[in-house]
Amino acid sequence: MRKRIGLVVKNDPKAQKTAFKFTKWLQDRGLEVVRKDGSGSKSAKTKYASKAPADLYCVFVLGGDGTFLSAVRWIGDQAIAVMGIKFGEVGFLAETLEAQFFNAAERILDHGFSTFPRMRLTIDIYCNGTFLKRETVLNDMVINKGALARLAQIETYIDDYHLTDFRADGLIVATPTGSTAYSLAAGGPIINPSVPAILLTPICPFTLTNRPLIVPETATIKIRLARDSSDIMLTCDGQVGIPIDQSHTITVRKSASDLHMIQLPGQNYYEILKTRLKWSGGRS
Repeated sequence: MRKRIGLVVKNDPKAQKTAFKFTKWLQDRGLEVVRKDGSGSKSAKTKYASKAPADLYCVFVLGGDGTFLSAVRWIGDQAIAVMGIKFGEVGFLAETLEAQFFNAAERILDHGFSTFPRMRLTIDIYCNGTFLKRETVLNDMVINKGALARLAQIETYIDDYHLTDFRADGLIVATPTGSTAYSLAAGGPIINPSVPAILLTPICPFTLTNRPLIVPETATIKIRLARDSSDIMLTCDGQVGIPIDQSHTITVRKSASDLHMIQLPGQNYYEILKTRLKWSGGRS
């Protein structure tokens, strides 16, 4: 049975052009290509799917972090390995750059690959005690107030212990992978993805003593809004938005399924971090 390769591509002319060449390159090698279903023109030789087939050998993502997170949702809880190729502005989730893409793909297809597990979070949303919805995130869950809303008052519990009521523009609950996303912009620390932890970062807190907090990955976080809350949105990985109010309770815990990210030989997390953040300094 020939290998089936998943492909998720940013809606960008450069990425789409590279994806066309890559698809032909794969098909010339006798491989089947399955692309994430989406709008736009479709090739008759390429299969499209609304959910990633379970038998995919791996998934290549051509785009930025937003495209990568979309691909993660496409994969779901399945143990399918994924690799990002940077076509976006930042690309913390990309393993390689466009210039090295075909060489990296050839190495993966000919010699196999190793993966690094990335922790995800399971978000359970209840309304008046009744289960409403479950989401899984790789980066973060964000509670954010609207532009004209008052400060949100967010009751936060860690393993049923009342931690505090955050009075802030919002609250970010992030994985170590997500520590370089919105949480970083909000003043949170950078956490190496191998560290088993969950990060809570308040957004513009009214009380300056409300600081980012790192808790063990075994913790269960429960969040409720105080009374008279309005124009509040819960966002999962920047992909799904859900309006919430004081009738909702949100629980956050480590997901039972990690994401399997392909790791190329010789790659160094800190080197990627330095490159993406444009940090100066090097070997003497």
